[in-house]
Amino acid sequence: MLKKWLLPFILLFGLYYVFFFTHIQENLQLVFKVIPMILIIVLATTTKAASIPKYHRLVIIGLIFCTIGDYTLQWFLVGLTSFLIGHIFYIFAFSTVNERQVPAWAKISLLSYGIGMAIWVAGTVFSTGDIILGLAVIAYMAVILTMGWTAIRTGSTYATIGALLFIASDSYLSINRFVIVLPFSHEVIMLTYYSAQLFIAFSIVQYSESRSKVLQ
Repeated sequence: MLKKWLLPFILLFGLYYVFFFTHIQENLQLVFKVIPMILIIVLATTTKAASIPKYHRLVIIGLIFCTIGDYTLQWFLVGLTSFLIGHIFYIFAFSTVNERQVPAWAKISLLSYGIGMAIWVAGTVFSTGDIILGLAVIAYMAVILTMGWTAIRTGSTYATIGALLFIASDSYLSINRFVIVLPFSHEVIMLTYYSAQLFIAFSIVQYSESRSKVLQ
């Protein structure tokens, strides 16, 4: 019953923050930012553990660290580190379910994209003389692309879409922050981000339902 009401509230609060951000009082903006994530965590934790228990736990931990990253991104390196840890937990989660090989075209696409973004975004950061931040950007890109790689290997449509949306969100954020100001940056970044987290949470539901059918 609870899960039936959670999705509408996740969508309501998520869309409100995405499209009515400027109408929220400044001291409440971070609160409204994390509300959709807290609800997504509740959705994930209330899903019956008929799914792969380790997968379930690791995804929830990843969601928690990403929520912390949401709040601490105002201190960029702190938030980036929290997101990095969240992605690592997603990688561990996805690595527990290896049901398919990564197609050659996906391998080439991810590697080419990663190299291109590293040259463009990290190269721009290095040109400012900030070596530590440049290395952090490269490390983050490597981790998030690895997350995409392991998500594809799960064979889960939800996990794969979630990971790819996360890559898109972080890419838009990186380009907007370090290279050039992009249009509708807040809307694009947050819409893809919330969608990514919701799809990753849905992958728990997917494995729960598939495992329940097997047990039956």
